[in-house]
Amino acid sequence: MKFDLSDDQAAIRDAVRDFAQGVVAPQAAAIDHENRFPGDLVRQAAELDLLGIVIPSEYSGAGLDHICFALLIEELAAVSGTLAVIVDVHTSVGSEPILHFGSEEQKHRYLPRLARGEILGAFALSEPDYGSDAAHLVASARSVPGGYRLSGTKTFITNVGEAGLYIVMARLDGEPGAGGISAFLVESDMAGVRCGEPMHKMGLRGSSTGELVLDNVEVPEQNLLGHRGEGFKIAMRALDSGRIGISAQAVGLARGALDLATSYSAERRQFGQAISRFEGIQFMVADLATAIDASRLMTWEAAAACDAGRPFTQLAAMAKLMSTDTAMRVTTDAVQILGGYGYIKEFPAERYMRDAKATQIYEGTNQIQRVVIARELLKRG
Repeated sequence: MKFDLSDDQAAIRDAVRDFAQGVVAPQAAAIDHENRFPGDLVRQAAELDLLGIVIPSEYSGAGLDHICFALLIEELAAVSGTLAVIVDVHTSVGSEPILHFGSEEQKHRYLPRLARGEILGAFALSEPDYGSDAAHLVASARSVPGGYRLSGTKTFITNVGEAGLYIVMARLDGEPGAGGISAFLVESDMAGVRCGEPMHKMGLRGSSTGELVLDNVEVPEQNLLGHRGEGFKIAMRALDSGRIGISAQAVGLARGALDLATSYSAERRQFGQAISRFEGIQFMVADLATAIDASRLMTWEAAAACDAGRPFTQLAAMAKLMSTDTAMRVTTDAVQILGGYGYIKEFPAERYMRDAKATQIYEGTNQIQRVVIARELLKRG
């Protein structure tokens, strides 16, 4: 595996870092405190061609690889987990299913608008009673003349109320099991589409999360994504690449927290010297930095396999498991290094910790990642 970034990859990293540090970072605390969706930052990211980073140029995207995607999300997350998850979900599970499974008509109709940021994408799989057990979801789609009629409630939907396009999984004509699920492209202004009240979350507070209610939504036949009965397959493929983004988000949160903690430890003095001089602090930051680097390399390995067209389900699950557990460990220890200052909102350490917790839960809990990893290993065994 090649460890050096290409010129394009390094350029993307540097450009996003400038944007993140110069434009996003000064607003990050206010976004969290005010529960404010950062629409202005999303628009600026679109102007920098960051919302279509993996969409090919023929559909108005940047046409870059998943290493660039991981770099983009890491740099954003190092200052704002909120903006990182908005862009991540839009890019991976909100856009890539159309790229991989859509017809040419669907690609030309939606991908340029997604790439330019004219609309945000969202992914509607989870339901109030079905999250990890997605194969048994109950949202329904009925065949009607000219298309389908969708009904049901989806929950924990990132970008809900802000997205212009939802990729919705529903059970078509009552067919049972995973094979009965189909995927549909549902526009936000279709009659019968409603969004519930935004959920008040522990972290990622500027990201809009909530319910998507489908009340007899008429969806034209041309908005079936892929083939009938392919919805579960589409969802699982979307989550595989989505886990690359979540892994990168976790790496960015961990890196941001460690940077804060090391800077603080060099300035904070106790017993006549900077606390960074104490071996207990040195050993802690050494272990944390090592775990972050390992997580980043696992994320890049999954991204490289995705770009090469190799199987990457296990790699993405392992990267997600490692990176998100690392993020929770690093951010918790960063709060500890800052001591009392880590526990107050005037310092961003507690925000990093709150944001990091979500990464162990969404796009497959870390318990589910272990199931996925074991299943892939046992297939070969």
